[in-house]
Amino acid sequence: MTTTAVHPTHPGLRADRPAWAPSSPCGSECLPPRTKGLSWHLVHRTLALVTTLLAGVVALPFLPLLGDERRDRAVGALFRAVLRAAGIELRLAGETGYRTEPGRGVLVVANHLSWIDVVAFGAVAPVRMLSKREVADWPLLGDLARRCGTLFVDRAGLHGLPAVVAETAGALRAGAVVGVFPEGTTWCGSASGPFRRAAFQAALDAGVPVRPVRITLELPGGRPTTAGAFVGNETLWDSVARVLRLPGLVCELTLLPALAPLGDRRTLARRAELAVSGTAPSVTTATPIVGTELAAG
Repeated sequence: MTTTAVHPTHPGLRADRPAWAPSSPCGSECLPPRTKGLSWHLVHRTLALVTTLLAGVVALPFLPLLGDERRDRAVGALFRAVLRAAGIELRLAGETGYRTEPGRGVLVVANHLSWIDVVAFGAVAPVRMLSKREVADWPLLGDLARRCGTLFVDRAGLHGLPAVVAETAGALRAGAVVGVFPEGTTWCGSASGPFRRAAFQAALDAGVPVRPVRITLELPGGRPTTAGAFVGNETLWDSVARVLRLPGLVCELTLLPALAPLGDRRTLARRAELAVSGTAPSVTTATPIVGTELAAG
């Protein structure tokens, strides 16, 4: 039997991980009991998902040939098709889009629950994600991420962080919508983590607003669930298969009022964290996203 060493001062943190690295205590105990065997939902949705991803593989080489607008529409359509194939309904609540004004950059920040989050972000409008470096090596998704202008960060070290902040600020100044999960890792949804501050420095340096987004995962009847989370030591397929077995899943993105780039990064990060956690007041009405009539970025 193998065991995982525990950090001496940070329970739940592996001993080979530095104490400053993003860490979540969420693990298998946060998830519903594992279901084994085949089911109609699993077989049907797996076939649909594989078909959708294969179509994406075929389409990827042609994306550079399209204009920016047509490329963005194609990528958004692919993300929405992935959600549909997985049995996930996407709902949009609150503000009507990520941007506060046309052509102006905006930093979009959200809580992080699952692989579903990134797909949902891109299904709403084009977003340049700030992502861990390992994503670049993922089959298909890594290639798609690079073609969508993803900014990659090495979470294993701090030496490259100033360059990432500078690159992010440059993208924001150029008018990009940049998405980031400031918790730095996934949580189950019943618990959440503090927002790290580096990305907020990029927003301050670029002088652009921050758009907080609250992500929730529910069963079709409205009951919150951790079944869609991707936490602990499970594999990506473990999480995907659990979602595919569900009768259905609702992913709701609540676009909260934008925050002006004021104060220091600590204050701005805290304001965003309070907004996403629900501590700051907000009024929202959820609307299912149907077809391709989505809010402009």
